[in-house]
Amino acid sequence: MDATDRALLNRLQDGIPLVDRPFAAVGEELGLSEDAVLARVAAMKGAGVLSRFGPMFHAERMGGGLTLAAMAVPAEDFDRVAGQVNAFPEVAHNYAREHALNMWFVVATETPERVAAVCAAIEERTGLPVYPFPKLAEYYLNLRFKA
Repeated sequence: MDATDRALLNRLQDGIPLVDRPFAAVGEELGLSEDAVLARVAAMKGAGVLSRFGPMFHAERMGGGLTLAAMAVPAEDFDRVAGQVNAFPEVAHNYAREHALNMWFVVATETPERVAAVCAAIEERTGLPVYPFPKLAEYYLNLRFKA
């Protein structure tokens, strides 16, 4: 990752302009072509610098459901269970943690009622209980990482 990649990452954290050619607009700010911006983002994603690049949606505001969920997974089964959990299209942001509940992930669904059904399906597939932690309040932190 070079200085241009860092500048691009820092800029993209501020949002992408809602214009016909957003990557061209970002590129213009940074002295890059649209193709260069797209190529750099793809290269950083391919190299694992970015794990995900895409929009952030507020599922609840769109009529959907959302919960943070956790599981207690035996260490020897962790990779297998992670694969089973990640196979659900409703699952995102699956992380290992050093805690009795050592697997944490987000379940986002098209309807609030579907959250419980997805958690139940994960339990059935893995044979392990899923502990949902629904959001009670939302705090906006404007979190940024300096690249």
